[in-house]
Amino acid sequence: MSTSGIEGYLFGAAVILFAVLLVVEKRFPYMKLSKDELKKSFKTNTGAFLVNNIIMSVLSISSLIIVASNYSHYGVLGNMDDGPLKWVLSFILFDFAVYVWHRLGHKCEFLWRFHKIHHSDKSYHVTTGLRFHVLDQLLEVFVKCFCVILFGVPASIVVVCEVVRMFFVLFHHGNFTFPGEKSLSYAIITPSLHRAHHSTLRDEHDSNYGIVLSIWDMIFGTRKELVPANIGLELIEAENLVQLFSLAFLTERRLAQLLHLVPRRKSE
Repeated sequence: MSTSGIEGYLFGAAVILFAVLLVVEKRFPYMKLSKDELKKSFKTNTGAFLVNNIIMSVLSISSLIIVASNYSHYGVLGNMDDGPLKWVLSFILFDFAVYVWHRLGHKCEFLWRFHKIHHSDKSYHVTTGLRFHVLDQLLEVFVKCFCVILFGVPASIVVVCEVVRMFFVLFHHGNFTFPGEKSLSYAIITPSLHRAHHSTLRDEHDSNYGIVLSIWDMIFGTRKELVPANIGLELIEAENLVQLFSLAFLTERRLAQLLHLVPRRKSE
């Protein structure tokens, strides 16, 4: 199957899952959202997704597959026979790499400039999983390409990893809960865990970095089980695409100064 065919199947699967989650959170909402708030957030988030998808369509899964097809044999698992063990180890290593990258996105000021766009949504629902800055996604593609070479992940496993990751990003942004969610959260990232990750408070949203497996947060002490009082970022307002993408070039301190919320230093 061609790369374009694979991407077509992935996009179709994402659309189906997206539609299902929209129905679930509408019928069984965890938090009540006003129609105006939901409409504004939905419009901004889906708009960001469409713009990002146009730009990323030539770089994302295509780049990973090309890199994997040509260079994966150099990696740690490159000489291992293609089988269940290699698939499991590849998936685990890839998921760990995404956990590390996500954590760096919170700790490194330069990376946080772009990743904070995702956290700027003041509501929490499935379309929040579409709200990313295009430069955040571009940097992630480069990191994943490096990991493909380092780990020796073949193209077929890359596709599976990306499909599962995409499904989980939509799933754990869902505005719903379900019986047994807490027990399940000790194996995978669930909406309740990721909802805490979107807390307004920095010491709360610097937690639960996992995308699929929740074991990394338990191992490295970044797991937090809590119900956030508020969602989003205090100083960040983004009601349209222009605001959404331009916010990446302002730090919170600079934004606060522009809004006269903190005093300017004499040297500035």
